[in-house]
Amino acid sequence: MNEDIRIHSWPCSYYLDTSKQWVSGRLSLTTVAIKFAADKTGELLVNFHLSSISEIKKESSNLIFSSLTILEKNTKHWFSSLQPNRNVVFNILEHFWREQLLSRQGAGAEAAALQSTKGKELTGLLTGSQKRLEDTAKVLHYQGEQFDNIMRGLNKIEGDMDVADRLLTELESPSWWPFSSKLWKVPLETKPKETATVSDSKNQEGIIIRIPVIITHRTDSNVKPGKLTLFASGLEISDCNSQVIHRFESKDVDDIRVHTPYEISVRQRFIGKPDTSYRLLSAKMPEAIPILEMQFSKKMQFLEDALGFVGARKSPQVDLGTSIWQAATGLLGGVVQPSSPVEGREGTDNEQVQLQKQEKISQEEAKELKQILKKLKGLALETEAELERQDEALDSITTSVDRATLNIDKQNRRIKKLT
Repeated sequence: MNEDIRIHSWPCSYYLDTSKQWVSGRLSLTTVAIKFAADKTGELLVNFHLSSISEIKKESSNLIFSSLTILEKNTKHWFSSLQPNRNVVFNILEHFWREQLLSRQGAGAEAAALQSTKGKELTGLLTGSQKRLEDTAKVLHYQGEQFDNIMRGLNKIEGDMDVADRLLTELESPSWWPFSSKLWKVPLETKPKETATVSDSKNQEGIIIRIPVIITHRTDSNVKPGKLTLFASGLEISDCNSQVIHRFESKDVDDIRVHTPYEISVRQRFIGKPDTSYRLLSAKMPEAIPILEMQFSKKMQFLEDALGFVGARKSPQVDLGTSIWQAATGLLGGVVQPSSPVEGREGTDNEQVQLQKQEKISQEEAKELKQILKKLKGLALETEAELERQDEALDSITTSVDRATLNIDKQNRRIKKLT
């Protein structure tokens, strides 16, 4: 992903120490750096990496009110007249700075990444694929539970239709019919069990992903830190103390707009009252967007600044996945599974040594790759089986709905005859 993506920018003033004066301009935050450009000249006066920041503080003095200071190595940068206000800018800068320190994209991790081996690179890629497949399996499992609940409801409807059919038969039979009283005795004991089953599945719902976010409500210009939690049934926005601010069920979400790879807005429309809308900004949003796409594919809208992110992520996906799989299996074939003949063992050992030198993959890394591939294969088989089961369930649901519709039409005709 392009590291120069601008996440946010704010109009403000910067204290230029060389000329001892304030310069109006624009403070910009990218994925890895903070920049300030002067309005008049367009000159870039500030440009430093997030990993070089030691401290971000809100400060004030007798001459400088409501200022924001950033300590970069041994240099202290002063920013004032921040719009919309100092708290908004501080919360966003602090969030991305802390996430940058915790992420692997920091300066130390970048230096270590230069020395990473081919095996570690493959392990990281396959681990990411495994996580995405696990997330997909969770969503499919929840959909399977929903199908099961629908089938239970349809079975209950069919039972009620049988009861209605018996009652209509009772009404249609002549008064002298001797067995009419038995037709009224129908057990009705399944409803509490069904409600308990639904509530149990709700309580057992698992978390797919949880990320820290900066929250902006539609009616509030201020921002506050919090968390975004994605479930198979929807999403939940909470504050730093894990107190729920709002929960969107999947059916409640009308649209999700992706403004940038790091910022989205979630909206629920209403008639006759204001919409419920939240804007969420996070350094880890690129991890959540693919899951949101999987859950809300028809409700996702990628705006202009986010289209490049989608193209970069989707276009090479198939080729990348194929190359990863072929490279991993090829390396495992050469390192983990040497040829069995004894007379060819010496040549095989030499080939292994050369392969390890060329590809820089160790026996431990090969073993780890083999385990991940086994897990991926198992997850793929489970996902395929779940999809087949859901296809069968969908066919059964369609058949049951058609049968129930026919029964309802028949009973309507019988009721009209009685009236």
